Amino acid sequence: MRVIGIDPGTGSFDFFGKDGEQVILDATVPVADVAQNPEVILDTIASVLPLDMIVGPSGYGLPVTPIRDITEHELTLMVPDDKSIPLYDGIRMVIRLMKTKNFPVWFTPGVIHLPTVPAYRKANKIDMGTADKVCCVALAIRDQADLYGINYGETSFILVEAGYAFNAVIAVEQGKIVDGFGGTSGGPGFITLGNMDSELVVRLGSFPGKVLFSGGAKDASSNDNLTPEEMAQDSDKHLESWNMFIEGILKSVGAMVVAIEDPREILLSGRLARIPQIAETLTAKLAKYGKVRQVSRQANIAKEAAEGAYIIGEGLSGGKYKGIINSLDLNGAQGTMLDYVLLRGVDLDQP
Repeated sequence: MRVIGIDPGTGSFDFFGKDGEQVILDATVPVADVAQNPEVILDTIASVLPLDMIVGPSGYGLPVTPIRDITEHELTLMVPDDKSIPLYDGIRMVIRLMKTKNFPVWFTPGVIHLPTVPAYRKANKIDMGTADKVCCVALAIRDQADLYGINYGETSFILVEAGYAFNAVIAVEQGKIVDGFGGTSGGPGFITLGNMDSELVVRLGSFPGKVLFSGGAKDASSNDNLTPEEMAQDSDKHLESWNMFIEGILKSVGAMVVAIEDPREILLSGRLARIPQIAETLTAKLAKYGKVRQVSRQANIAKEAAEGAYIIGEGLSGGKYKGIINSLDLNGAQGTMLDYVLLRGVDLDQP
C-alpha cells in the first residue's frame, strides 16, 4: 500500500509516506511557501501518486471521515473559519483543493472524539489534543511496542509533544488514550499562552483567534525575535521565558499522573523537544515519573506527526498497523468537539 501522512504545523507542512517498507516521501514545506502558493501542497502529493490513502490535515479532528463527505460544516469543525489566523485559512484552502483533485484523503480524530477518554474528563473541553497530536501518539505506541517487544495494548506512557507554537501532554494506558492537555488547555508553549484564566476571558470579551498565538514564552522575553534555540542556549538571559516554558510542561505532566499513576515511560517528541538543552532539562526533571526518552522515528526530515499520520493511514487501510487503530479505537470516535461543553447561558457558534 502507498500511504502518506500530512502534518500542518505552525511553521511547516510535513509529509511522510511509504510503499511497503520503502520511504516514498519525507519532506517539509514552510508555511510561508504554502501561504504564497497553496498548490505547492498538491504538487508535493502529486509527486508520489498514485496513493491508496492520505491522512490529511485534520485540525481539531473528526471521526474517521473521507474527504468526499466533507462539507463546509465538517470543514469548520476541523478548522475554524477565522481569517485572523493565516494558518487556518491556508489549511481550509488546501482541503478544498485536495477535494477538487479527488485525492484519497481521510480525516482523523482528536482526543476529544475518542471513546477511550471518560466523558467527565472531557467536560468543558474542546482541545485535549488535536488530530496531529493523536498521530504523534500512534508513532509513540509503535516505538514503545517495538523497543520492548510488547503488544500495542500493553503500551503505557505520557507523551510530551513540544511544538514550535503549542505543547500537548497526553496519557496512554494499555494502548489507549485516557486523558490529554491540548495546546490551548495545558501549559504555555513557546508562542502560545496555553490555557486561559476564565476571569481573563470575561474581561477580554470577544477576541480573534490570533490571540491564542500570543502570550507564550516568547512574549515573556524583551526580544521580539527570540527563537526557541536562543532561549534554550542562553536560558539565564531569558530566564522568565525559560521557566515559563519548562515549568508549564512539568506541571502538565504532574497533573497527568493523576490519570495514569505508573507510566512505563515519559516520551518526548516535537521540534522543541529535539533542542538539546530542552531535552536534557526535561529528562532530568521528569525522571521521577519514570524513564524519559525521545520517540524514535524513521523520518529524517518530517516531524513526528507526519510519520504518525502515515501509521494511522496504513492501519486504517488494513495494513500491519491496524492493531494500533484497534488499540486507540479510532474507528469508535464520534461526535464533535463541542459535545462536552456544560456551561449555561452561552450560545456556542455552531458551524
